[in-house]
Amino acid sequence: MTAPVAAPLPVSDDALLGGRVKLLQPVEGYRVAIDPVLLAAAVPAVSDDTVLDIGCGVGAAALCLAARVPGSRITGIEMQRELVRLAGENASRNNFADRVAIMAGDIHHPPPRLEPGGFAHVMANPPYMEAAAASPPPLPAKAAATVEGAADLASWARFALAMVRPRGSITFIHRADRLEHLLAQFAGRAGGIVVLPLWPGAGKLAKRVIVHARKDVATPTRLLPGMMLHEADGRFTREADAVLRDAKAIDFS
Repeated sequence: MTAPVAAPLPVSDDALLGGRVKLLQPVEGYRVAIDPVLLAAAVPAVSDDTVLDIGCGVGAAALCLAARVPGSRITGIEMQRELVRLAGENASRNNFADRVAIMAGDIHHPPPRLEPGGFAHVMANPPYMEAAAASPPPLPAKAAATVEGAADLASWARFALAMVRPRGSITFIHRADRLEHLLAQFAGRAGGIVVLPLWPGAGKLAKRVIVHARKDVATPTRLLPGMMLHEADGRFTREADAVLRDAKAIDFS
C-alpha cells in the first residue's frame, strides 16, 4: 500500500519592502514580522558578495537582501522541509533563483556543500527563547522558530564564526535581554562589534538589538543611539519606514 502524501501547508501570499518582495508563508505557526527585514537591512553586503542566512525560514531576510543588493548571492539553510520548499518557491517567484539558494540542514547537520570560511557575511535571526525558560507554543513549527532546541545561542554564534571568512561580517538580531550572552560568544573571536538598539517607541525599553561583528578583528565595541520604530500614534517612524518599505540599508557608521 502506498503511504499517503502529506497535504501542503495552507499558505498566505504576502509582501515585504512595499511590495518589492512577494512571500508565501504558512497561515499558522511562525509568521514573518519586521525582524528579518531589519536583519537584511543591517548586512553590509555589496554586489558579488556571498551571504549565508542561518535558519532562513521561508526566505524573508534572504529575499530582502537580494532585493536591496543586486548581484549579491545568498545561501539559506533551514531544517523544516516545508519551509525549505516555500523558500525555494519564493526565490523563484521573485526572480532570484539564480542568486538565492535554499538548502535543507541545520547547525548540527549542515549541508555538505557549505564550505567553512566561504562567506563574506553571515546573518541570523535565531530563536529568542531559551528552552529552560520558555513555554513552547503548541504548534511545533512555531516552537522551532521561537524556542531554542538542540542548538543554543552559543551554537549559532560558533557556526556563524566558522562559516564566515576572516574579517567577514556576522549580523544577528536578538532579544535585548540576551545581549550579554551573545556578546560573550564573540569574545576573543570577533571584534569591531556594533550594537544597535531597536526602540519600540519614545520612552520604551528596547526589546530587540542588532549586533554586527567582524571575525578576527580587534577594534573596540560601539553602542549606537539606536533606531526608533514607532511614533506615538503607532505609525512607523520615517527612519524605520525607509528601511521596511523603501529597502534602505541600516547605517552602522
